[in-house]
Amino acid sequence: MATVLTSRPDIMAILEDRGYRSTAPRRAIVRVVEEKQEGFTAEDVVRELPKVGRATVFRTLKLFLEAGIICRLSLLDGAPRYMLSRIEHHHHTICIKCGKIGEFRAATVERLIRAIGADLSGEIVGHRVELDVVCETCLSTGGYKHNGTTVSGRYHH
Repeated sequence: MATVLTSRPDIMAILEDRGYRSTAPRRAIVRVVEEKQEGFTAEDVVRELPKVGRATVFRTLKLFLEAGIICRLSLLDGAPRYMLSRIEHHHHTICIKCGKIGEFRAATVERLIRAIGADLSGEIVGHRVELDVVCETCLSTGGYKHNGTTVSGRYHH
């Protein structure tokens, strides 16, 4: 069974532990990122912080990504979105109707990855699982039709 995750990291503490200074632009970007409950784009941050330079926003988000503070998601439209990482290793669900992003952890996925790794000639150094879903909210507002067939509780393509 999958576990939904809720814990959030202390971003400034992580940065300071890695030797990065606590600058005003970084603190502003941290505030914006921490307020985001759903995924966001770099452009979202740029719009919310007009006094912080665009290049600074992009460099800081890259730093956050490299530090594991945020994770990068690829939506169906190909636009990169970011989400604040949880402390635990996790995976994502992305609603194909509204774009809502969720997080989950499932031991079954990790066992499957280990089993696949045992059959490979190399070594798995990381993995990502992103499930395209129709969220409960979108399902409750009229269901979802896929190739003319209503999808209800099972994978269908």
